[in-house]
Amino acid sequence: MEYFLLVPLLVFIYFLHQWFFSPSNIKNKLSPPSPTKLPIIGNLHQLGSLPHRSLHKLSKKYGPLMLLHFGSKPVLIASSVDVARDIMKTHDLVWSNRPKSSMADGLFYGSKDMAFSPYGEYWRQIRSVMVLHLLSNKRVQSYRHVREEETSNMIDKIRQQCDFVIDLRDVLSCMTNNIISRVAIGRTYNEGESGIDLKTLLEETLMLVGTFNVGDYIPWLKWLNKIKGLDTKVKKVAKDLDAFLESVIEERVIRNKKAEYSVGEAKDFVDVLLEIQNGKETGFTLQRDSLKALLLDAFVAGTDSTYTVLEWTMTELLRHPRVMKKLEDEVRELGQGKTEITEDDLGNMDYLKAVIKESLRFHAPVPLLVARESMEEVKLLDYNIPAKTEVLINAWGIGRDPLSWDDPEEYKPERFLNSNIDVKGLNFELIPFGAGRRGCPGIPFAIMVNELALANLVHKFNFALPNGIKGEDLDMTECNGLAVRRKSPLLVVATPWSS
Repeated sequence: MEYFLLVPLLVFIYFLHQWFFSPSNIKNKLSPPSPTKLPIIGNLHQLGSLPHRSLHKLSKKYGPLMLLHFGSKPVLIASSVDVARDIMKTHDLVWSNRPKSSMADGLFYGSKDMAFSPYGEYWRQIRSVMVLHLLSNKRVQSYRHVREEETSNMIDKIRQQCDFVIDLRDVLSCMTNNIISRVAIGRTYNEGESGIDLKTLLEETLMLVGTFNVGDYIPWLKWLNKIKGLDTKVKKVAKDLDAFLESVIEERVIRNKKAEYSVGEAKDFVDVLLEIQNGKETGFTLQRDSLKALLLDAFVAGTDSTYTVLEWTMTELLRHPRVMKKLEDEVRELGQGKTEITEDDLGNMDYLKAVIKESLRFHAPVPLLVARESMEEVKLLDYNIPAKTEVLINAWGIGRDPLSWDDPEEYKPERFLNSNIDVKGLNFELIPFGAGRRGCPGIPFAIMVNELALANLVHKFNFALPNGIKGEDLDMTECNGLAVRRKSPLLVVATPWSS
């Protein structure tokens, strides 16, 4: 009798041992915490319409490093300073690759740009082009007149609309588009000029870059992109972009042959890239598609995120009159007697710089940094992470982490006064532009545009909301995309200020 009882007990113990110590379950034990996934879609249903907020909420339950599945593909979500530092500093090289993106392949000439290109010798070469030739300190300074002129044009545009309700997003996006356009291709394009609506074309590009492509995570469902018309849209936008960039380059080649340029004139990106294409600057040649992909990088990285930061900043200033008053007092005192604020005036505007930093913390323009992929097995928080694992770093969530910030849900620029925390990728509490090898090389340029524009706005005008709307009643709903902006444009009334 006892024998018959012992047999099933031994069988049960055997299967229990097999379950606990099988390779698959050992692997599961060594994986980061993970929410329950559904068949086929994995955890995609938990992303919601604003993934940075949904993932931030999940991280409160599952911790600073969690494992999700987008379809069948495992994706890590990093939501703390320590994990971000491990990825972008301690193991930066391991995590310097990019996962394949069919959207980037379709729009950026097979991902030949810097942002989406996989890590390797080609990427190192084009990054050196960006860092040493296009966005060096000397080159950035050479475009000072462009930033100041377009900021002045923006002020004039607002002045002409002082009797009306102003769509501030439209004004700010026009300014940033013009700055990037002049820096990249040497000129601006008015709407419809030469049959080109550059602003609309860039908006379509940004919309597509920020679109979730189900085929990248559930390959057998990529046919849905055709049904939804996404593939057709990508091909059309890519064709229009290529035609535009080709016309710009050909126009410049013809001009250079005729020597129709001024001696001492600051070179735009096209001039510099054409010199590199001929091997004059770097010792390697740059293919035409690579040249166009780098130009497109400049437009995509430099327009949407820049004006988005400014729009959110003005939104918060209108919601916080005390902060607005303090900023106005600083700028107007240091700008006393000046017709306009120049870049020379910005150095002493500590509160202005604090306001920009607080906006970048509170409204990270790209909340989920562009995905990285591990090139080999690596350890994170004692978990063994396999090669070719994708990771998303929630810069927005890190900016609101109570372990790093006092009162993280409050807009308080004062937190940055007498603080060494910066946005250049060395302080992992504040990483709106990323960090490490994959960090944005255009940080100084972007910050200069933001500071100069904001200083001139509050130096020249008093701003209010139309129709008696109070700041606390402003709609703060976000709209998801590559850069997360306000769902509705910020409408304001501007009154000229004079001392």
